[in-house]
Amino acid sequence: MGELETEAERSRTEIADALRELADQLDDDGDVTVGLGETHARLNPSEPITFKLEGESDWSEGDTEAKQSIEFELVWRRAATTAEEGSLDVRG
Repeated sequence: MGELETEAERSRTEIADALRELADQLDDDGDVTVGLGETHARLNPSEPITFKLEGESDWSEGDTEAKQSIEFELVWRRAATTAEEGSLDVRG
């Protein structure tokens, strides 16, 4: 099964552009390509899609910074009778 997990520092503008591009792709009925740097995955989400949002903050006494994060997750199901049919198309 293909798996995609990658991270990179980007500006707020670059992140906004990437999210807009994803939103535009989701509006269409075709494939969606997501990725960061050289690694990307091509998928075709089927409806219904579950949209999960998770946010957290981590700070301890004596720290001078708090780590804050937000994660977006889209979950859907697709018909698959083999591992190949159920895997992500990850390239990189």
